[in-house]
Amino acid sequence: QVQLVESGGGLVQPGGSLRLSCAASGFPFDNFPMTWYRQSPGNEREPVAKITSTGADLYYEDSLKGRITITRDNAKNMVYLQMNNLKSEDTAVYYCNVMIGPGAIYWGQGIQVTVSS
Repeated sequence: QVQLVESGGGLVQPGGSLRLSCAASGFPFDNFPMTWYRQSPGNEREPVAKITSTGADLYYEDSLKGRITITRDNAKNMVYLQMNNLKSEDTAVYYCNVMIGPGAIYWGQGIQVTVSS
């Protein structure tokens, strides 16, 4: 079955960096785009970055451009989100996501990122 497992979150001071990782299994990873979402309290889940199956095309949420980088390693079935110059408003639960087909959307369990001094 499809599994997405995030890791790498935690508490970081403003201006700090984190790299989130997502280990994927149960589907042909290199055939599908991968997306990172986040959800902060009281807000809807929003996409923050997306990478196509080959990594050739990337999408970033406007407010995060220049501070985040999404990459993938198809040999390891991993997708990463490097986040730099973190701000308090980046505090959220971050989710790894893949859509295999119509109605076949999978999420990781989510990982907390807290930016605070």
